[in-house]
Amino acid sequence: MLRFIALLFSVVFLLAVTAAGGAVYVFWHYGRGLPDYHQLAHYEPPITTRVYGGDGRLVAEYAVEKRAFVPLGAIPARVKDAFLSAEDKGFYEHAGVDPWGIARAVIINLRNKGMGADRRPVGASTITQQVAKNFLLTNEVSIERKVKEAILAFRIERAFTKDHILELYLNEIYLGMGNYGVAAAALNYFNKALDELTVAEAAYLAALPKAPNNYHPVRHYQAAKERRDWVIGRLYEDGKISRAEYEQAVAEPLTIRKRDDTQMIVGADYFAEDIRRDLVARYGEDALYKGGLVVRSTVDADLQAHASKVLREGLMGYDRRHGWRGPVTRIQPGQGWQQRLAAVPFPNGGEPWELAMVLSVSDQAAAIGLNGGRTGVIPWSEMKWARPWLKDQHVGAMPRKPAEVVQPGDVVLVQEVAKGEDGKAVAGDSYSLRQIPKVEGALVAIDPHTGRVLAMVGGWSYSKSQFNRATQALRQPGSSFKPFVYLTALENGYTPSSLVLDAPVALPQGPGLPLWRPKNYGGDFLGPTTLRVGVEKSRNLMTVRLAQAVGMEKVSDTSQRFGIYDNLPRQLAMSLGAGETTVLRLTAAYAMLVNGGKKVTPTLVDRIQDRQGRTIFVHDKRFCDGCWPVQFADQDMPRLPDIREQLVDPVSAYQMVSIMEGVVQRGTGRAVSSVGKPLAGKTGTSNDSHDVWFVGFSPDLVAGVFVGFDDPASLGEKETGGGISAPIFRDFMAYALKDMPSTPFRVPPGVRLVRVNAATGRPAMPGEPKAILEAFKSTDHLPDDDEQVLDGGDSEGFSFAPLNEDGVTTPAAHGLVAPTETLPPPVAPTAAPMPGGLY
Repeated sequence: MLRFIALLFSVVFLLAVTAAGGAVYVFWHYGRGLPDYHQLAHYEPPITTRVYGGDGRLVAEYAVEKRAFVPLGAIPARVKDAFLSAEDKGFYEHAGVDPWGIARAVIINLRNKGMGADRRPVGASTITQQVAKNFLLTNEVSIERKVKEAILAFRIERAFTKDHILELYLNEIYLGMGNYGVAAAALNYFNKALDELTVAEAAYLAALPKAPNNYHPVRHYQAAKERRDWVIGRLYEDGKISRAEYEQAVAEPLTIRKRDDTQMIVGADYFAEDIRRDLVARYGEDALYKGGLVVRSTVDADLQAHASKVLREGLMGYDRRHGWRGPVTRIQPGQGWQQRLAAVPFPNGGEPWELAMVLSVSDQAAAIGLNGGRTGVIPWSEMKWARPWLKDQHVGAMPRKPAEVVQPGDVVLVQEVAKGEDGKAVAGDSYSLRQIPKVEGALVAIDPHTGRVLAMVGGWSYSKSQFNRATQALRQPGSSFKPFVYLTALENGYTPSSLVLDAPVALPQGPGLPLWRPKNYGGDFLGPTTLRVGVEKSRNLMTVRLAQAVGMEKVSDTSQRFGIYDNLPRQLAMSLGAGETTVLRLTAAYAMLVNGGKKVTPTLVDRIQDRQGRTIFVHDKRFCDGCWPVQFADQDMPRLPDIREQLVDPVSAYQMVSIMEGVVQRGTGRAVSSVGKPLAGKTGTSNDSHDVWFVGFSPDLVAGVFVGFDDPASLGEKETGGGISAPIFRDFMAYALKDMPSTPFRVPPGVRLVRVNAATGRPAMPGEPKAILEAFKSTDHLPDDDEQVLDGGDSEGFSFAPLNEDGVTTPAAHGLVAPTETLPPPVAPTAAPMPGGLY
């Protein structure tokens, strides 16, 4: 008996030694070359970069993994308890591995294998093991990986506190729908912060680590609710919630809540994309998508929404005037139309409208069917605008009945309406016929004192085209560039009342090239005309004469200092806006006129902070001496220095502002005057009406509008910036200024205001009806009856004097004399073709 006991003991001892040796070997073999777990001490996970608007609402998020890091101390006990009960009840007791859990998993796996069940092996991973797997290993299902996981878990437990391990886990774990960590999941599933979650909501998040896709709250609702209720039961069994809390939580439906529009700025896609490109250029893609930057943008949510609205209305209004291009597509009418309609892809840019199929047509309406089997009608009043589109933006005859517009089987875009085009109520289920415009446009609004871009719309729809026509499209500004030619003249001795001859002119372009004969838009001539009227009526011939007199070198310098062009060619055609620039650059240049000639840099971003909250970029470079300490103790308010560069004489800038105010009151921008507030601006139309503009401002807000086709083509005969872009500008400014006081433009020191006749520039007689207050510099001489006219003069064998029908120079009616002194010699034009007819 003793021999048997001794033998048994020897066998047991030998087995124990062998097992111990085997364990040591396993730990040695699999423990070699494992990842360095010390990196977990400095955990910096990829977190979401967020862009916020000026009012604090979210504009956009950029991330490869949607995550917001939250320290363990800021995670509520309710959330921690839910995950511990669901994943690792004994987390605070074990040393990284749960032996009883492993034994249980082994038994279950052996039983499944014995029964021939083809099931995924059951795991017994603790939270520490999951941290080891998520941070340091792969998701490979193998015994080798489990062994490595256990070894790393032991090492991690010895190196870090339990709280640090749990913090890593709760911020790293994948919880489905692209969410990493509990904070991002709480926000994107329930639109709540962690401390706002109910027991049921916390339990649902804790139910997800096992298999997030299997517990999708919509696709697998029942399975998700059952798993959530199981977690709630574990919480109750572990004593973390009361019986009443358990019953209330189980009875709570599983409801997902998306972020509402009050928390996000909708319609700022172009704005956000430009910020994204800027961040990539500054810091690289890793910093953008993984760095957790916090970006405070300049966008004003209210102005942004209205800018998008008025631009779309303006583009749609133009598009309707130029005809109906037909249905989106055609499908077979008759039975089964619902399925055929549902299969039609929705066209990009068609939102927020709906696709509908024409079922039948009568003399007064078209019956339509919509997705979901709904039906409605398009009354004749809502489709009679649809004259057929013809080549070169012409239109055919006005339709006389619905059948001339649509036919059964046509798939069209429609919008439900309660009132017709005439403002009268229409019957229920009535729709208006719509089409996506081919024409595009852009609108930019800027604070002229800081350069902050308050609103920016880069096209009809971001879903249709991500190309931003406000910042990426180079287009000819036409006459909207002219103010900078006249500003150059004002800086060189001219006054708003200086006279320039408005008459035909012909200029050589070089050997073998025909004479260039620029023309006024209407083909008429005004004779000797003041600079003011030249801008107000947008006279091309006067502008060419003036640019020749002051020199294109100076005009080019002005355009460069104001940021319109980097290097404007020294050709006279450029004075008529033949160069190319962007809406943002030209609008910013106008901002520098109304702010008194101070340089501002347009910006979409106020401030950028890194993941630790450190400010790494700020647009406002002013130093605030006296802003610290933050606490107010009856000290004087600090005064911020004005560090903006002075580009031109403030009086010259004001003279130009005053002249452009006349454009709105009496000139080509009269459509804007109905706003009823002090406004100034300038229309612009390039050759053949390829590009139409209106850029203008109030004392504290600048806006620029551009409309044109992406592939440059004529917008149609007689289409101008005053007819297309100015109404868009008007509608935007009417909304933006509706609650603002009527503020006049600020007059700088050194301005002498004199009553003159608006047409002639001469001093006004008492009671003269056309008198205006004209701005002169204190050094300017006042106009008188002896005022001489800039009509050209000889230089290098050519003259600005009018030509006869044979192209021979006729005697000048007036001499070439500067307002105060003799003009510098004119600059001869370079040999390059020059366009004409800009307005």
